[in-house]
Amino acid sequence: MLITKNITYHNRDFSAITDDTKCIDSRTLFVKTKQNERYFSTLEPKPPYIHAHDLGEIFAMPKCIIGITGTNGKTTTATIIYESLRALGFNAALLGTRGFFINGVEMKPKGLTTPGVLELYEDFELAKECAYFVMEVSSHAIVQERIAGVEFGLKILSNITSDHLDFHKSLQEYIRVKNSFFALSSPKLINADEINAHYNPANAYTYGIESSANMRTLSYDLHDGIRAQVAWSDTIQNNDKNTNTNAREMARGDLERTILEAKLFGKHNLYNALAALSALKILTRKPLDSLAHVIAQFEGVSGRMEILSHRPLIIVDFAHTHDGMEQIFQSFLGRKIVVLFGAGGDRDTTKRPKMGAVADKYAHRIYLTSDNPRSENPDAIIAQIAQGVRDKTKIIIESNRKKAIESAIKDMCDDEVLLVLGKGDESYQIIGDNTLPFDDREIIKALIQD
Repeated sequence: MLITKNITYHNRDFSAITDDTKCIDSRTLFVKTKQNERYFSTLEPKPPYIHAHDLGEIFAMPKCIIGITGTNGKTTTATIIYESLRALGFNAALLGTRGFFINGVEMKPKGLTTPGVLELYEDFELAKECAYFVMEVSSHAIVQERIAGVEFGLKILSNITSDHLDFHKSLQEYIRVKNSFFALSSPKLINADEINAHYNPANAYTYGIESSANMRTLSYDLHDGIRAQVAWSDTIQNNDKNTNTNAREMARGDLERTILEAKLFGKHNLYNALAALSALKILTRKPLDSLAHVIAQFEGVSGRMEILSHRPLIIVDFAHTHDGMEQIFQSFLGRKIVVLFGAGGDRDTTKRPKMGAVADKYAHRIYLTSDNPRSENPDAIIAQIAQGVRDKTKIIIESNRKKAIESAIKDMCDDEVLLVLGKGDESYQIIGDNTLPFDDREIIKALIQD
């Protein structure tokens, strides 16, 4: 990447900055990163350079950066926090799977969950007037040091299950990487119910449904949206379950209670709302009642548990792991679940039969179709998913995703809920080397209007 920018660094003036060895010249400052260090080592003579960790010296920064990582829930949690901060009157930016936004204006379309380090600092400078910069942090970005030098005002962990094992090679390594984000003593907010969370307890706040935590639920109802009685205490808990120490009782003197309501479905979204409410409390110190009122106005995230039709009930979600799918299924216990999904090509193959197994556990009809097959044969991907389904009579196979959606809607009964999973708000499908226009939501809307 090459950015045109007047820079003075170590008493030298430059007119551009780059992390691409092909763009080096006497007027361009080079950024040395973990990803280009092997190429940099071969350069002779060495160009003038800056370490990625020092980019904050030459880029203007927003006042407070909030980083959210986890297997599931990053996008929803980040969006609730961002929209709530804006509703509270703060200038705020949002960077993640859905793109880059400043105060409701889209600055860049969706790309990587976390961009390259130089682009990230360019985004920081664009949002330099913002009081808060909310961003998703992927496990890839942690390993590749795409967040080098970033000083976070708050780090948040949603959960750690299993994903991207094609990159990380093992679940243990994936867990290690996620936890490494919380190794330092910077302020952090941790899901107290997450058994895979291992973190430096210094400056740690927690939230949870089952465990004692700074933000905890006293009771909750998920029948029609979310309604929970919650309590907050500033007393920092020691909730690391892996140390076999009991959490201290929450101090009663600073306890705040409120009713948390959200126009969202499922226990997983209760976790997301709790994380957001906790973050807002930590960041703004405003009364809990006022913060809960703001969250109650949140309308949801496009492509995340998005209702396309109430009768029949048709919902689109981005869930693309067996754990993410199970969280969706558990939101509709007692309902007749019909599910339609596939799996991305050129990605972790070990999760495919697990996705089939969890669908078999909850759904009474399963449509297996294409997701983004990329260079893989769609039928081969479907066959791997089907290996996890014990009751093969549940399966309807249609590799053409549009035709699969048409069949699923046509075959629906009034007492069923159709869950179309895997792509969420994606507006494309990657087949081979081609990226083709495709949006589950638009197809569904057209079909139910006919």
